[in-house]
Amino acid sequence: MPLTAPMDEELRLALPDLTRAERQLASHILTHYPVAALGSITALARAGGVSSPTVVRLVQKLGYKGYSDFQRALRAQVEAMLVSPLVKQAHSGAAPEGHVLTRFAGAVAENLQATLAQIDPTEFDAAAALLADPTRRIFAMGGRITHAIADYFVTLMKVIRPEVLLMSDMSNAWPPALLDMKPGDVLLVFDIRRYENAVLQVAEVARERGAEIVLITDRWVSPAAAHARHVLPCHIEAPSAWDSNATLLVLVETLLAAVQGLTWEVTEPRMKRLEDLYTRTRLFRRYR
Repeated sequence: MPLTAPMDEELRLALPDLTRAERQLASHILTHYPVAALGSITALARAGGVSSPTVVRLVQKLGYKGYSDFQRALRAQVEAMLVSPLVKQAHSGAAPEGHVLTRFAGAVAENLQATLAQIDPTEFDAAAALLADPTRRIFAMGGRITHAIADYFVTLMKVIRPEVLLMSDMSNAWPPALLDMKPGDVLLVFDIRRYENAVLQVAEVARERGAEIVLITDRWVSPAAAHARHVLPCHIEAPSAWDSNATLLVLVETLLAAVQGLTWEVTEPRMKRLEDLYTRTRLFRRYR
């Protein structure tokens, strides 16, 4: 039976169980959703860099008899979306009622709720276990905007465990970092729209070198998902010229809490040693 949930959500949920070629195709569809899948099967296969049988296998895994069945369902969803009053309001250009503080906070709250409903707890737990594994080094990187979140993640993760490295936001520093990457290492990647080609290239090379990739992205899913072992999508829309990174930050802090819980026997004495060093160096002001 065809699935009745929004097609893009079904594709994102299916990503962990797809083959590499199927994941590459799914990422292409999500990047160009819904237009990519409205043409012929040959055109979609060519644009996605896969074969026509791969297209058929993907839609069958989603519960459809074939590509034609898949397209009929997709067109029905697109038509329903175009006539939805909520969608019309969202694109009408009319400013919603209320102060910007209320409107923006409401959008962030909805994003968080939708993100938590979308992320598979099993996928999250598996990603946390990778980050907690002491035998693996952790690398983190982001794009033009999300680099700041990668930096925040590394700053706190270094307190929890050793061997955590921030990849520079300068692309000429990436080849030396990739040179030192070895099988079993973990690369945490942040990539939201507009997806950056350099981030995709780093993910591709890191995967070739045997690294396990955890991708934190938006609900349309970065093309880097084709190389990721675990994908954690977030809702990021906001009443602003920029997308909101609030859900990404919440997800990072939740991952940090999960890893801390998994490693507490090692993390607790490590944090105590760090506090002793802070006291000795008088880094922080003491209150009397």
